[in-house]
Amino acid sequence: MDAKTISLVQSTFKQVVPIAGTAASLFYTKLFELDPSLRPLFKSDITEQGKKLMQMIGVAVNGLNNLDALVPAVEQLGARHVGYGVQDSHYDTVGTALLWTLNKGLAEDFTPEVEAAWVEVYTLLASVMKEASKTQVA
Repeated sequence: MDAKTISLVQSTFKQVVPIAGTAASLFYTKLFELDPSLRPLFKSDITEQGKKLMQMIGVAVNGLNNLDALVPAVEQLGARHVGYGVQDSHYDTVGTALLWTLNKGLAEDFTPEVEAAWVEVYTLLASVMKEASKTQVA
């Protein structure tokens, strides 16, 4: 991942931060529309879950400059998600919902270049989480 990709993701996420609550709501609405079977995996209040989601994305985005420190945290997150019932196929649905949400939230700033940067970052982080989940007993 190059510096330009990191910069694009970090700068556009800064645009999302002021609308984090709305973005989280859009994300979960789209996620459950794409796959209603995911709804039961979320036991807590979805508004609180949305806050956690946005915080987690913020930590990951801000950590892109130091992957050596970020990857172990993402691995732990992936391992924990096994216990929540998350399967590899769910990561694709989450990615689709995330990109859709970014498109809505960033509007004209969600250029093809920005989309490609987010796809690269999400693919990397999701791959790390999926790999870590394979070391866990469900």
